[in-house]
Amino acid sequence: MIRTPFKFLSMQMNQNPKPNILLTIGLLALFMKACCGDEAQIAGMLTPYEQGDGWESSDYESGIAFYNALAEKHSNVTVHVMDKTDSGFPLSLVLVSCGDPVSLDNILSDSRTVLLINNAIHPGESDGVDASMGFARDLVENVDRYKEHLTEVIVAIIPFYNIGGALNRNSTTRANQNGPREYGFRGNGRNYDLNRDFIKCDSRNAKAFAKIFHLLDPDFFIDTHVSNGADYQHVMTTSQSQKDKLGMSLGKYMHEVFEPQLFEAMKANGYPTIPYVNSGGEPPDNGFAQFLETPRYSTGYTGLFQTIGYMTETHMLKPYPERVRATRVFLDEALKLLAVQGKRIQRLRQEDRDRFCRQERVPIAWEVDRNQATRLEFHGFEAKMIPSKVTGGKRLSYDRDLPYVRNIPYLNNYVVSESISLPAGYMIPREWHRVIELMELNAVKMHVMKDSRTLAAEVYRIESVESRSSPYEGHFFHDQVEVSKQRKHITVRPGDVIIPMQQDHARYVVETLEPKAMDSLFRWNSFDTILQRKEYFSPYIFESTAEKLLEDDRALKKEFETRRADDAAFRADRRKQLEFLYQRSDLYEKEHRRYPVARILELPD
Repeated sequence: MIRTPFKFLSMQMNQNPKPNILLTIGLLALFMKACCGDEAQIAGMLTPYEQGDGWESSDYESGIAFYNALAEKHSNVTVHVMDKTDSGFPLSLVLVSCGDPVSLDNILSDSRTVLLINNAIHPGESDGVDASMGFARDLVENVDRYKEHLTEVIVAIIPFYNIGGALNRNSTTRANQNGPREYGFRGNGRNYDLNRDFIKCDSRNAKAFAKIFHLLDPDFFIDTHVSNGADYQHVMTTSQSQKDKLGMSLGKYMHEVFEPQLFEAMKANGYPTIPYVNSGGEPPDNGFAQFLETPRYSTGYTGLFQTIGYMTETHMLKPYPERVRATRVFLDEALKLLAVQGKRIQRLRQEDRDRFCRQERVPIAWEVDRNQATRLEFHGFEAKMIPSKVTGGKRLSYDRDLPYVRNIPYLNNYVVSESISLPAGYMIPREWHRVIELMELNAVKMHVMKDSRTLAAEVYRIESVESRSSPYEGHFFHDQVEVSKQRKHITVRPGDVIIPMQQDHARYVVETLEPKAMDSLFRWNSFDTILQRKEYFSPYIFESTAEKLLEDDRALKKEFETRRADDAAFRADRRKQLEFLYQRSDLYEKEHRRYPVARILELPD
């Protein structure tokens, strides 16, 4: 193992991102031998990263060129040019298999497990970009080591997801990161953080990813990142599918079987791995809660389709060569486990898909259970508050001369905070074409009505909304949503879309179309036009109408008089009184705050 020299390099590099070149080259040789076995095995096909001193990351052009050259050399490596991204460049997909090349047309019928690796969603976090290239090369050139695994697993790699950000290279925007010398920028060409875009799909990147995802239907997903937060000894942490939110058999299996084996393998390779240190800028000593990956994030999105997801989160202060090495080890160990466990994962995925549709109630929101903590072996550094030479106040400092290993509290249990009864299906009116397009993009089974029908349904009214006061990823996200629900018969017209719940992608449908779901399309402003009134009244004309309303409706008159008697402010405001009567009359527009997507209680024949 090479932990001792890298540990030494870590001590040297944390204060100086310009390494001792001779030392680094020597360590890189050890790194390559440890990763790839015999150095002669890779001499003819070095990655752009391996050609340097360990502190250069591959740029977009050289990375794509490498994969194309690898595909030219090996028939079982194929590079597929997919849909365009916001940058104007197409998303590339690399497939690596054993035997004949894999066709995208028939991959869904292939019995092998599918592993999808996504790189450079945040291009400044480039560890996975460089680790994946060496991984792909060795899969086909180090046959003795990998042939057995590739007979069971198809490896799919997105080399650069955020191409616009990858092209925007610099050396400064990752202020807390220890290498590489140059890297990409977090935002894409339209300044979206693509790891907040999987549900709302504002970017071409997200649309292209969804197409790839459903062509592959991967069983396991890895998204490569670099952490930014506390200082500690761990090189690798992971932000994975939350077990309770993933739920059912798959969540239990991931937590109790797969993850312990994966983390034990990482530890055996010199990288004790723990979940992402979600301490919010505070010292982790007193524990922390597991990060809840809602569907705006990559692993939250994949979980909607019963795909286990892991974000690798290498520690930003560790030297770049060591972070690349840790990411590479993670890819290797995940592949080994999937070769053995893949068929079980496939079976559990389908069982959970079938079981989801049979439930009477399904969860749409979760919250951490703060009364139930487990313990986590954490390798940290002693933290203290010291005087700040800049602000004159106190600053947090970690003392690397005082490492420790402690069992700290870890809140990784989540409970359901909101659930809904499962309808027979949903109806989307034909006018809401962008929502229908998102359903199509995500391979949702739908039926377009050819004639009119009257169906029993439940319809929501949006009673109140609290939105953010400043833009978040191009939206004024609705943090608080309250609804009321009414059962009624609705007319479904030709062109309206019916989505049945008896399908594999039912969970995606529920968590996008239920307005109170944590990352619903309603929260992301897809239906905001219903929140604005379009028709009004002139008080001097409506006064006569209001008189007649009170004459004709005794119940309304009683409610109105009670409100006037009990509420002095209401009694003093003529406009409010007329508005009160207007909103309770047949004159008031029915579309205002009426959520257009209906919950169908019985599907049409």
